[in-house]
Amino acid sequence: MQENIPLKELINLNGKGAIITGGAMGLGLAISRRLAEAGAKVLIADLNASEARNASAELNSLGYDTKFIECNVSREEDVKEMISDAAKIIGSIDILVNNAGIYPRKPLEEMTGKDFEQVISVNLMGTFLCSRYAIKEMIEKQQGGCIINIASIGAVHPSSTGMSAYDASKGGVLMLTKSMAQEVGSHGIRVNAIAPGVVKTRGVLSQTGASQDRTQLRELKSFISRIALGRMGDADDIARVVLFLASDLSCYVTGDLIVADGGYLVS
Repeated sequence: MQENIPLKELINLNGKGAIITGGAMGLGLAISRRLAEAGAKVLIADLNASEARNASAELNSLGYDTKFIECNVSREEDVKEMISDAAKIIGSIDILVNNAGIYPRKPLEEMTGKDFEQVISVNLMGTFLCSRYAIKEMIEKQQGGCIINIASIGAVHPSSTGMSAYDASKGGVLMLTKSMAQEVGSHGIRVNAIAPGVVKTRGVLSQTGASQDRTQLRELKSFISRIALGRMGDADDIARVVLFLASDLSCYVTGDLIVADGGYLVS
């Protein structure tokens, strides 16, 4: 490994192709922006084609190089097609950020097998499918690669009432990350995960509006009171960690979990 590389080169993603699933809004959009700012050609993959188109247009207006594609990560045929198209659209798949996820809240006594399966199919199966086909492409190109899985502090500590399916899916993402890192490291592919705490996104804010359940509001206030830094996270707080893991700043980091929760877990 070359030493004394200038910092600006360590975070330079020029010539790299990056896929961000669920990249059209919230955390995914912030990640797309940071990787594009660092020079990557970014493919925003999202179930909502209209939002993905708008996100790409927004970033392109800032001078970044982004494209968009519609994809349901829980459908294997969709993922296969997305990865195949991505190799043509952005030239290469060097970085994959598995950000797409859902977090419906439903107590155990109300949850059906179908409810549970839906969360697993998007959050865990989707991460597996996208990683499996991206890894195949990376190995064939023999240029290594980087996979970043967005897990959650729910992967290592139970969340609130009604989040058991979500926590289970993210716990699976964490162990999948470690297993994949061990298996593909010899190909120069790094696999890591990030565990965000509560981040201010459209989805989170919609669940905490005035019309929402007062119990949820109390839980959120209690959660925030335990954050050492005293605030909820911003999407860009997590995007900066993604940039670290996607760049050569983290060239010797794999199979790891970076917790970015403002100090919630230490309280």
